[in-house]
Amino acid sequence: MAKQVKKVVLAYSGGLDTSVILKWLIETYQCEVVAFSADIGQGEELDHLDEKARNTGAVKIYIDDLKEEFVRDFVFPAFRANAIYEGQYLLGTSLARPLIAKRQMEIARMEHADAVSHGATGKGNDQVRFELTYFAFDPNIKIIAPWREWDLTSRTALIDFAEKHKIPVQATKQKPYSTDRNLLHISYEGGILEDPWNHPPEDMFVLTVSPKTAPDEPEIMEITFKEGNPVAINDHYLAPANLLAELNKLGGRHGIGRCDLVENRFVGMKSRGVYETPGGTILRSAHMALESITLDREVMHLRDSLIPRYAEMIYYGFWFAPERELLQNLIDDTQKNVSGVVRLELYKGNCRVLGRKSDNSLYNVDFATFEDDSVYRQHDAEGFIRLNALRLRIRKLLHDRSKSMPLT
Repeated sequence: MAKQVKKVVLAYSGGLDTSVILKWLIETYQCEVVAFSADIGQGEELDHLDEKARNTGAVKIYIDDLKEEFVRDFVFPAFRANAIYEGQYLLGTSLARPLIAKRQMEIARMEHADAVSHGATGKGNDQVRFELTYFAFDPNIKIIAPWREWDLTSRTALIDFAEKHKIPVQATKQKPYSTDRNLLHISYEGGILEDPWNHPPEDMFVLTVSPKTAPDEPEIMEITFKEGNPVAINDHYLAPANLLAELNKLGGRHGIGRCDLVENRFVGMKSRGVYETPGGTILRSAHMALESITLDREVMHLRDSLIPRYAEMIYYGFWFAPERELLQNLIDDTQKNVSGVVRLELYKGNCRVLGRKSDNSLYNVDFATFEDDSVYRQHDAEGFIRLNALRLRIRKLLHDRSKSMPLT
C-alpha cells in the first residue's frame, strides 16, 4: 500500500499533530508530502510556517489566504440562519473544515497527488468533516488518516516523537491543549479540560480578557445589515473578513464570547470544549434583534424550527450536502428584508441590544401602543379567543359529560 502513494497533500497547521504527521507520512509511505495551510485568521500561528514545513520534510507548501472566502461564503451564511449547536456552540471549527478540505482537494488536483491526509483523530468530528468534503469533490480519493493507522496513541507520545525528530512544537506535557483558531473563534480541548469539573485556567484564553478585568465603562456600538449580512460598524463599511476581525477586537476587549460546554460529538461520545467567539457572539445577537422587526412571525417560527437541524448538518460535516444547500436557499430567501441598524452595549462579558431600526420594519407603533388608537378594535379579540378556545371547551364538555353519566 505504501508503494502506491507517491505524493500526499497534507492539511498542515504546524501544530503538534500535523507536524508529527508530516514526518510520519514520509517515513511510513516513502512519499513526497505537499503541505497546505489555509490562512483563515490564525494570526501569528502562521509565522515561519513555510520554513518549519520544509525543515520537517515537505517538498512544497501552500499558504493560501482564504479569510475573505471563509467569512463571506461560510460564516455569514451560517449566521444568516442564526446557527448554533446545542444552544451554545457557534460552529467555528465546523465552518472552517469544509473550506480547508475543498482547497486541499483543488491543490491535490494541481499537484497530481495520489492521496490527501489530515490530522484529525479517530475519536473526533473533524475526520468526518474533512473526509465527507473530500468525497464530495472526488469519490475515489485515497485518504490517509494517521490517527487511525499509527501506534502513537496519545498526545504525550506525539510530543516524544517530535522531540526525538527535533520538530519544534508549542504543545508541552504541562499544556497539551488541542487548539483551533480562525477568524470566528479559538477552541481548546484536552489536558485538564478533559475533566468537566475543572475550570479553564485564565492564562489559557487568547481572544478575550476576563470579564472581571474588562473596562468599567460600557461601549456603545452600531452594526448595519444588508439582506442579513453585516456591512458596517458605526457607519464604517468593511469587507467581511475585516468586519469580523473588528468585532473580535471589540468583543474581546469586553470579555464577550467565552463558552464552556460538554457537547455531543457525531461519533457518539461527549466532549468538553472551551471556546472564545467574541465577534460571532455580538453578530448573532445583533442579527436576531434586527430579524425581530423585519421577519414575518410565521416565517421566523418556521425558520427557527429548522435551526437545530441546519446547525447539526454543519457540525456533522455535511456542508456540501444537498440538504444543507436546500435549507440555505430557504434561509437566504427569508433575509431579503433583514436590512437596518442595531445598537448594542458591550460591558463585562455581556452584549445587550439597546435599539434596532429598519426601513423594512413590520413593527407598527399604531398597532402596538397601549395609548389610544384607531387601527385596532380590541373587541375583535373576543371572537379570536373564543374560536381558539373552541377545542378546549369541547374537550372540557366531553370530560364533564362522561363524569356525569351513571355507571351501569
